[in-house]
Parts: sequence; structure tokens; C-alpha cells
Amino acid sequence: MNKAGLVAAIAEETGSTKKASEDFLNAFIDTVVASVAKGEKVSVVGFGSYERKRREARKGRNPKTGDPIDIPAKEYPAFSAGKAFKDQVA
Repeated sequence: MNKAGLVAAIAEETGSTKKASEDFLNAFIDTVVASVAKGEKVSVVGFGSYERKRREARKGRNPKTGDPIDIPAKEYPAFSAGKAFKDQVA
């Protein structure tokens, strides 16, 4: 489902307009992204948690040549599904 489909589904579920639903969804996404970027963990009970994780620097190999390469440390966003979400999907 793309963003437009998600907005339409939210509007239908809540009885709200598509514009109001899109504004809500955009505010939610912006808030989660800003919080995770600051290093905060965002938990939505029953849905899941968003957080920033760190992958340490490590050695790797160029798959084409086999030469060793240094892979730098990196921070990345991560999502962990909550129990209710997992139970619904499984």
C-alpha cells in the first residue's frame, strides 16, 4: 500500500477527510523521524518501536576483487514490531 492508499484507509477508518488524515500521518512521520534522529526511542504500544542503532566499524571484502576494505561505523533507523502486530500478522 502506498501513502495515498494509507491516507484513504485512515480517512475511511476514522470518518475524517483525506486532507486531515494526510496531515495527521505527515505529523506522525515527522515526529517519529525527528525523535529517532535525536537518539530517542519511540514506542507505540501494540504496534512497535522505532530507534536509532549503531553498527560498529568492521572489515569486509570487495566481492568483485576479494580485496579487504574498511567499512566505517554507521547509525541507522530500526523498527521492531510489537507483540500485537506480530500476533496479527503471524
